[in-house]
Amino acid sequence: MPEPQFPAPAKVPYKRIATEEAFATPEQLDVYRRIFESGQCDAGFKGLMGFYMSSPSERAQHIMRCLVDLDTVRLQHMDAAGVDVAVLSLTSPGPQVMDAATAVSVARHANDYLAEAIRRHPTRYAGMIAVAPQDPQAAAKEIERGVRQLGMNSVVINSHTQGQYLSDPKFWDIFAAAEAMDAPVYLHPNSLPPGMYEPFAEAGLDGAIYGFGVETGLHALRIITAGVFDRFPKLRMILGHMGEALPYWAYRVDYMHAATVRSQRYENMKPIKQRPSDYLRQNFYITNSGVAWPQAIRFAQEMMGVDRVMYAMDYPYQYAPDEVNILDQMDMPLEDKTRFFQTNAEHVFKLR
Repeated sequence: MPEPQFPAPAKVPYKRIATEEAFATPEQLDVYRRIFESGQCDAGFKGLMGFYMSSPSERAQHIMRCLVDLDTVRLQHMDAAGVDVAVLSLTSPGPQVMDAATAVSVARHANDYLAEAIRRHPTRYAGMIAVAPQDPQAAAKEIERGVRQLGMNSVVINSHTQGQYLSDPKFWDIFAAAEAMDAPVYLHPNSLPPGMYEPFAEAGLDGAIYGFGVETGLHALRIITAGVFDRFPKLRMILGHMGEALPYWAYRVDYMHAATVRSQRYENMKPIKQRPSDYLRQNFYITNSGVAWPQAIRFAQEMMGVDRVMYAMDYPYQYAPDEVNILDQMDMPLEDKTRFFQTNAEHVFKLR
């Protein structure tokens, strides 16, 4: 596949730090192959990684080639786009489709693998800690190891784990560790779980076009309305893709949450201390991954605050150097643009 040609990135007075950039390890992909061969995988996982790992299409071939490259190709693509630093995370669904013991092992190996890549390219990469939510206690220990021993300062969790959500208190050891380590949790999309997959897939809407955002936004709202941030007030989370649309739904979510709590309609929806949008503003950051749309970015900055919105490309699933030029030209004060591209990420991921 020939590399696309784009105008050279402009010289700018800030660093461009891309904060949702995926990679894969050979071990992870080998486990995926064994899962496919066993026939014991759900339709969502088969439709996501099964497609990318088997399709001869140019898109699938590009993605698989770039996921496993942490040196030559990736750095060339970053240079071509003018991306100075990439914050790398283990590609979805990470270890979350595996049995617990395998998942714990794969997460630990992936973190060591990523830490070595960062050591090779210390000025170009930072990393997120992969964990296996299947074993919350092991995940908590891996967060501690990732911060203290590997020098990573954030965690990636790919939404649901085999149809289970972090709003369930059985997972909250993970939140306790993330809060204690001051490591924000990036809640990244996953393929849709059983029961949710078919209505989206039959229309071709199950993936990044729509389904991913719907499911991940649902997960974030489950976490908010379950009272996670009342229990862990210093916990920070990150949502990609313009907050999976939640900033744009915030007014209605607040209104209907209050009405639903008053009516005592659902046993599992109890009062929380603040409005859902308050937790969104106080406990979340968002990235624009995959959305190079200045109007959406400006709205999110107005709603969330200019210190809460960060740049991301969503490489290699969306490698679009021309979008960097679009965002460089946003009608925005230089101070705010610098926050968007550089200093917010430096603060959140402790890059300085």
